[in-house]
Amino acid sequence: MKIVVISGSPRKTANTQTMMKFVFDYAKSKNPETKFINLSDGGIDYYRGPGENYSQTTTQAAQDIMDADVWLVGTPIYNSLFSSALKNLFEYVNYKNTAGKTAGLAILASGQIGFTDVQTILTQLMSYFRVITNPKAVFMTVDQIKDNAVIDEGTKARLKELVDETLLLASRPKQ
Repeated sequence: MKIVVISGSPRKTANTQTMMKFVFDYAKSKNPETKFINLSDGGIDYYRGPGENYSQTTTQAAQDIMDADVWLVGTPIYNSLFSSALKNLFEYVNYKNTAGKTAGLAILASGQIGFTDVQTILTQLMSYFRVITNPKAVFMTVDQIKDNAVIDEGTKARLKELVDETLLLASRPKQ
């Protein structure tokens, strides 16, 4: 089973990347075929339509997403929505190559705002790609991160549970 972990914040010092690096490390301990797409690293082109030439970083990220069986997607909440950088990344993904995959979602905010709204929108995006989404998303606030580490033990447990339950969901026979 191939896994891709996506950190959906383009900010260089993003708390989202801290959250998703924790998820990546845990997922990688479960499955060595785990890749990490970190939008904080840059290199993803703005989508300009089909038939354009895009960077190797961009085409590889899209291919990694389409090749993966499991997507673990993390996003910050910006202006009551998930990040536009994450939406841009999914412009490259061909929905014809994603049916039956499984996703888990982790959402980060500065306060207790908009989690279920963003979860709903992300789940709708996953539905467009015909991806089965774990209904138990992790909601996290920035006060649970300090010095580039997730510091709250309860949050760490929930992130691990997200990985475990999403992998379990993906391993069930498809009907």
